[in-house]
Amino acid sequence: MTQQAPTAADGALSRDGIAGRAAADLRDGDVVNLGVGIPLLVPAHLSPGVEVILHAENGVLGLGSPPPPELADPDLTDAGKQPASLITGAAIVDSAMSFAIVRGGHLDVTMLGALQVSGRGDLANWYVPGRSPAVGGAMDLVAGAREVWVVMEHTDRAGRPKIVEECTFPLTGREVVTRVYTDLAVFHITGGKLRLTECAPGVCPQAVRERTGASYTEDL
Repeated sequence: MTQQAPTAADGALSRDGIAGRAAADLRDGDVVNLGVGIPLLVPAHLSPGVEVILHAENGVLGLGSPPPPELADPDLTDAGKQPASLITGAAIVDSAMSFAIVRGGHLDVTMLGALQVSGRGDLANWYVPGRSPAVGGAMDLVAGAREVWVVMEHTDRAGRPKIVEECTFPLTGREVVTRVYTDLAVFHITGGKLRLTECAPGVCPQAVRERTGASYTEDL
């Protein structure tokens, strides 16, 4: 008899909710790269009074909130090719300069989506076997940023855990992830150890454990 995947947990955050929770932890003065997927929702959730400089690998330093449709400029997009805006003092640079920012250690945080994250912080987010690979700048980003925050849904479409003991997809980087934000929980990874630090409002620790494929400690 095939075991059914757990149903969605009550209180699970929406994609916007995940982005908002991750945005709340950004610090004044941080320079932050945003990868494609849920991270691109972060600009709409930055805390008032906290100055964060957002970087897009396609060559924007000083990314702003998504513009209303009537003000969208087809020549100005984020890394996901969606309409973007600029903050005062922003710069648009070529690809060489953009990756010099990444590789030069100038990013405090990169926020990325993931296919899998292992319990010790390995990241797989660029290739699903059988599909066309999409390396992009992920390998540069995980090597160049001081912190790597994964922002993703807790399980895949089939209900399988995306936080696993060992990644089965090709790795982007080994032991690079420092935090994981999902629709169910927040995890920190320190010294190769996974810690549950927060459950989403209305989500109980047991629901998180049932949907997590890696061992971890709780620090709630």
